[in-house]
Amino acid sequence: MNSNTNPLAKRRYVIAAAAVVIMLAYTVQLFRLQLMSPQYRDYADSNVFLRRTLYPARGAIYDRNGKLLVYNRPTYDVMMVVREMKQFDTLDFCHTLNIDMERFHALNADMRDRRKNPGYSSYTQQLFMSQLDVEEYGLLQEKLYKFPGIYIQSRTERQYNYPDMGLILGYVAEVDQNRMAADPYYTRKDYAGKSGIELSHEKDLRGEKGVEILLRDAHGRVQGRYENGAHDKAPVSGRDLTLGIDVELQAYGERLMHNKVGSIVMIDPKTGEVLCMVSAPTYDPGLLTGKSFGENYRRLENNPFKPLINRAIAGTYPPGSTFKPSQGLIFLQEGIITPETHYSCYGGYPPLGGRPACHGHPSPLAIRYALTTSCNSFFCYGLNGMLSNRGKYPDVSAAFDVWRDHMVDMGFGYPLGVDLPSEKRGFIPNSKFYTGMFKTERWSAHNIISIAIGQGEILATPLQIANLGAMIANRGYFYTPHVVREMKGAALESAYTERRESGISREHFDVTVDGMAGAVTMGTCRGINLAPFVEVCGKTGTSQNPHGDDHSLFMGFAPKNDPRVAIAVLVENGRSGATTAVPVARLMMQKFFRGEIPESDRGLEQIVMHREILPYVYTRNLPPNH
Repeated sequence: MNSNTNPLAKRRYVIAAAAVVIMLAYTVQLFRLQLMSPQYRDYADSNVFLRRTLYPARGAIYDRNGKLLVYNRPTYDVMMVVREMKQFDTLDFCHTLNIDMERFHALNADMRDRRKNPGYSSYTQQLFMSQLDVEEYGLLQEKLYKFPGIYIQSRTERQYNYPDMGLILGYVAEVDQNRMAADPYYTRKDYAGKSGIELSHEKDLRGEKGVEILLRDAHGRVQGRYENGAHDKAPVSGRDLTLGIDVELQAYGERLMHNKVGSIVMIDPKTGEVLCMVSAPTYDPGLLTGKSFGENYRRLENNPFKPLINRAIAGTYPPGSTFKPSQGLIFLQEGIITPETHYSCYGGYPPLGGRPACHGHPSPLAIRYALTTSCNSFFCYGLNGMLSNRGKYPDVSAAFDVWRDHMVDMGFGYPLGVDLPSEKRGFIPNSKFYTGMFKTERWSAHNIISIAIGQGEILATPLQIANLGAMIANRGYFYTPHVVREMKGAALESAYTERRESGISREHFDVTVDGMAGAVTMGTCRGINLAPFVEVCGKTGTSQNPHGDDHSLFMGFAPKNDPRVAIAVLVENGRSGATTAVPVARLMMQKFFRGEIPESDRGLEQIVMHREILPYVYTRNLPPNH
């Protein structure tokens, strides 16, 4: 009989084909489960292996003299493997952790929520609760045998030796979804720097996680390290940082600025290292650590003084007369004036009817004496002479943009690039800004004359003002200000070690320095005269404030011929620069050069420390200690 017509033969082929299809289906499913399915792989691995994340020690932070500022102390996390939680006494567990059942269910729900915890798996360790202290850890450890599926994981949290520098050091907090999405290093409930040095140097400080692989038997009991730890990875500790900050100088500045709003910035002109950066008010960094973090953060955030804002780099103010040295330098460089050019002053700028008003002093006067006496008229004449010079510039816009380019080269108008987050740029307008503002290209110096004395649209940060002092101290160049002085095992970025030139000739700085030295010996800032101990050069400022009393400023450096420090002081609503900012600067200079305040200045110290300068609107509902 022909096999082609045999129904049994056909049936045999059908059965064979079906068997092949079934075998292929099983093969594909096994491949998918064993090699492609994370859940199956987690389940299989969890039956044999227990992987423990080993968290690295975060890098310590020291001040410039080697004093330990920030270190770590142990803390502990409660981890759960949900599939192993059999015969679990939830009530006893809650009592051990000192939480109620409502809190337990909330933490459990957050852990299982894949939106909040994208890596959730019931087969692997998941973070249930973090930041147990040593006592809580001990209580849980004693009862751990009662709670199958519960493990303890150790890590560290930040501790602080000083109640100062909160805004510089910053704080560490739990990462959010955006941080986890941007960097796969982080998982749920990890911690990372959120502000200050902790944020800007996060990758240096955090180190690298490690892993320990433990072997389990069929009952889930840990039997030891898998292959004697051959596949373990040790954590790598974060880099230690040494700051340019002197913590004693910083602490003293914060005491002087108690019950005031403003900033003190001191820079080493030879390196660009920030020696102190006071922003008032500030906060104790110890407030933003541990279980009280949330409550303390909300209190600081709701404080009307805004202590979470670093005014040294994020506060922008009219610089007032501290701006005048930069103007004289531009006019000299552009040939608008010479050191012998004299302008008249009769108590104000005559072309505008004596506005802006000026102090009483001899007239006419040249650039040196104009700086010494802080003559408004002189710098108004200088700006008018530059912007109306058609022999040198084709029109006012071209002249103004040359002026602006000089200002940018001197560190204004853009962030300087300090190694801290949230630095603001201030504001230096260009010609297009004024063309749009006046809706015509036919504007003149008289329309914007107040910028010649640091008013009008001009805004600068205290850091930029201090940097101007550093540039003048160096006679024409500066280094980008930076807070970190050294990193263990790594070099500083070249941005902090390369000179930035102002483009202004050295001889013009010599003239400017003479004028600023005169301001200290016989001009507007005689209150900071420390001769013969040290020769200080300075410039006061009193900037108009549309929201209240004028701001008080001082900018300077010392010694005159071998500068070791540049300083800027700004006290909001402090009125005259000579009466408010200068005494603060004097005491900071004494502290810097002597290490202590001489007896002759102890009375001044008490006056400054106990003087309260706060706008009325801020004096209601004041927080304690600020």
